[in-house]
Parts: sequence; C-alpha cells; structure tokens
Amino acid sequence: MPLMKFHLVKGRSTEEIDRLLDVAHRAMVSSFKVPERDRYQILTEHEPSHLRALDTGLDLPRTSKFLLLEVVSRPRPRAEKLAFYETLCGALEGDCDMSPDDVMVSFTQNSDEDWSFGRGRAQFLTGEL
Repeated sequence: MPLMKFHLVKGRSTEEIDRLLDVAHRAMVSSFKVPERDRYQILTEHEPSHLRALDTGLDLPRTSKFLLLEVVSRPRPRAEKLAFYETLCGALEGDCDMSPDDVMVSFTQNSDEDWSFGRGRAQFLTGEL
C-alpha cells in the first residue's frame, strides 16, 4: 500500500515497462517512506484511440509515452505528495526518457479499514501492520 494503477498506450517493450514500474516504486519508497516490499502495481495498456488525456489548458505537449498514474492510499501529507510528483517525474525523465509533460498523477484516499492484505483481516486495524 499504496496501490499504483498505471495507464499507458500500448507499444512499450517489457524492459521499458519493468524500468517504469521500478522507477515509480523507488519514487514511492523515497517520498512516502513505505517499506521496500510494500509494492502493489497494476499496469493496463490501452489502444491509442482508447486513452485520451489533454492538458487542461496548461499547454503540455502529450506524446505516445503518456502515463496516467492513479494512486490509492491512506491520507498523505501535502509535502510528501509534492515530493512524489517531483521525484517521479525526475526519475522517469532520467531513467525512462519520458517528458514530465507526459506524466499525470491522481490520488484517491481511503482509510485503514479499507485495506485487507489477506487472510480475511484488516491488518492496519488488527495491529499486524
């Protein structure tokens, strides 16, 4: 936890996808101080005609490398979220040759009772986590 949902246009190699997922996880660990094994990622590839993301009037040139990242998480401080945005974009630019203009992130917050990692228990509530 957090749960990261990646939406990409089809066409990246397995190596590119692996690198992108690794970079995003490192940004999450760095920004939110989550444990290294706290890794939950789902990647969905879309046909180019099935993923549209304009720039909300910000004059951001989008390319076929566009990434929409949905993050589901317990509440996080504003400073940590801002650090995550910056760290993620910098790492994707350096390690994945992605423009920061192609990175869009949206957070959805939930609470401890909204997570069960298995065994039919809510580990944040039981004290297991």
